[in-house]
Amino acid sequence: MKTLPKELRYETFSYLPPLSDAQIARQIQYTIDQGYFPCIEFNEDSAADMCYWTMWKLPLFNAKSPQEVLAEVQQCRSEFSNCYIRVVAFDNVKQCQVMSFIVHKPNSGGYRY
Repeated sequence: MKTLPKELRYETFSYLPPLSDAQIARQIQYTIDQGYFPCIEFNEDSAADMCYWTMWKLPLFNAKSPQEVLAEVQQCRSEFSNCYIRVVAFDNVKQCQVMSFIVHKPNSGGYRY
């Protein structure tokens, strides 16, 4: 058994290697299938205690496919390439955020979206 090197962890899935494009699309599809509304947020700092991210447009209430969400992620990334970008899932019944995960890290080889 090996101890992992100490590093900053971010959100859901932070203990995993960077998600592939297909894995990101599957997580977004899961979000939509559960009836959650995806939203894209960005921030220059990803510190764990940072709880205020800037919302990229409004939540995607009418999103029917991961490609719609990924297109918005790409637009956000092209405008704010120096920022961390995450996809957030909102539950309209509980009226809270139920999941979020990083899809872009600045100056990183991972996460193409």
